[in-house]
Amino acid sequence: MSVLRIGNASGFYGDRFAAWREMLDGGELDVLTGDYLAELTMLILGRDRMRDPSLGYAKTFLRQAEGVLGAALERGVTLVTNAGGLNPAGLADAIRSLGDRLGLQVRVGYVEGDAIQRPDALTANAYLGAFGIAACLDAGADVVVTGRVTDASLAVGPAIARFGWTRDDLDALAGATVAGHLIECGAQVTGGNFSFFTELPDGGHRPGFPIAELHADGSSVLTKHAGTGGAVTVETVTAQLLYEVGGPDYLGPDVVTRLDTVRLEQEGPDRVRVSGVRGTPPPDTLKVGVNNLGGFRNSMTFVLCGLDIPAKAALVRAQIEESVGTEGLEFTLARTDHPDTGDTEAASALLHVHLRDGDKSRAGRAFSAAAVELALASYPGCTLTTLPGDATPYGVFTADAIAQDAVEHVAVLPSGERVPIPPPTVTSGLEGTLVQHEALTGGPSLHATRRGPLGELVGARSGDKGGDANLGVWARTDATWPWLRDWLTVERLAELLPETASLTVERYELPNLRAVNFVIRGLLGQGVAASTRFDPQAKALGELLRSRVVDLPTEVPA
Repeated sequence: MSVLRIGNASGFYGDRFAAWREMLDGGELDVLTGDYLAELTMLILGRDRMRDPSLGYAKTFLRQAEGVLGAALERGVTLVTNAGGLNPAGLADAIRSLGDRLGLQVRVGYVEGDAIQRPDALTANAYLGAFGIAACLDAGADVVVTGRVTDASLAVGPAIARFGWTRDDLDALAGATVAGHLIECGAQVTGGNFSFFTELPDGGHRPGFPIAELHADGSSVLTKHAGTGGAVTVETVTAQLLYEVGGPDYLGPDVVTRLDTVRLEQEGPDRVRVSGVRGTPPPDTLKVGVNNLGGFRNSMTFVLCGLDIPAKAALVRAQIEESVGTEGLEFTLARTDHPDTGDTEAASALLHVHLRDGDKSRAGRAFSAAAVELALASYPGCTLTTLPGDATPYGVFTADAIAQDAVEHVAVLPSGERVPIPPPTVTSGLEGTLVQHEALTGGPSLHATRRGPLGELVGARSGDKGGDANLGVWARTDATWPWLRDWLTVERLAELLPETASLTVERYELPNLRAVNFVIRGLLGQGVAASTRFDPQAKALGELLRSRVVDLPTEVPA
């Protein structure tokens, strides 16, 4: 009863297929979770359901379960996953059928009620909490399937069931939320996508998947199975803790988690203790993710080699606009060219031309053919990297809110009994609009300086939330933190990343993590499915920032 060992085997739809088997065979576990849902995934599942109403769940999980279900039942490891997507009942039925085919008696529970009736939307789903999962586990479920719950709920639910927490145990719920957030993205907390991957024991070659050892007070230890790759350090944990978050108040359906109270401590090799987390009552609303089909899109890329790159790009632009009109066109010139080189690729820039339109015919062959027809009638050296093709539909993501008591959160137990999950009776009234924290100072540096890449002193992790981007930056040492806190202002960020200059940028400080976090509103437009940005999910934004050469304080060693 003292420790609940929760592993994670999937951070997204398409993650390492063998991870479920690796985690089950790698060592002792009580619960194994799998996160399959993202904003883009819900759009993909929505299109699946349009073709076949019996679909709408992550089919990959069924194939993975076929290889591990027997071992999980034999070892007493409970499986919890949000792979149910838009059809948790359908996936639950499929798992029962799989069990019958394998000769296994498997008790399956599922959670529903997240689907919101929106006739104007392809998908609309509220982010439910963890108490429905806990109800299924309390009823003896071997497998729990959910639709759209918060990612952290996959770990919080088993903790509620094990430790008997109620909605009043806010600090414990907050601690478990942090643990769930840390393991939800799989290997990203064990060295995957880590700024300092070259320092990992295996050079980041094949990081293992994470485990959270949860205690009754909500504290935890992050670790991984012995012998697996990557590492679990204060810095790898910090990197994941900063991923896709906003201000210090991390809003959830069961608790508001105060990220500025989190304390991390290296307890031993590949063991980081997470403690001190405080929680306050949850908001009275739930986030609702809404996906719609936005129209059709197509892209063509021209290679511009050698001299007169801007003039060549301008010629292509004028020719394309004359052929198809200007509406919905977007041109991006990537200056990847280097002067005076003997290599064609190194001497070339790329002109990406995108077209979005509600008319599939205009965005389809009419556009791509217009680009190809320039092959012998445009700039010298004209060539393209793309073949002519038809338009494809794209989606638009928006976030909405709904009152907690307006959602019918239901746990369907293995017996078939339907148990309503009441909303919290005590809420904070927060709706997600929080006051940002600005730097204490922003004037000229008083440090003696040297020129060097910012990444010599700091790590970063970035990602997407709908049309917004989050960028977390942490100082590697105590000595670097005061400098980073005072130096990296919103204004400085705009200098280093000019595309943020015209946008609303919120800045928050997390001193316990020696970190600042930026939320960049609107950087990704209408979300990843609609974005024509080279880095549509802002995954590389942090590494771009770290690569900028700046004035570093000489008294702080690299």
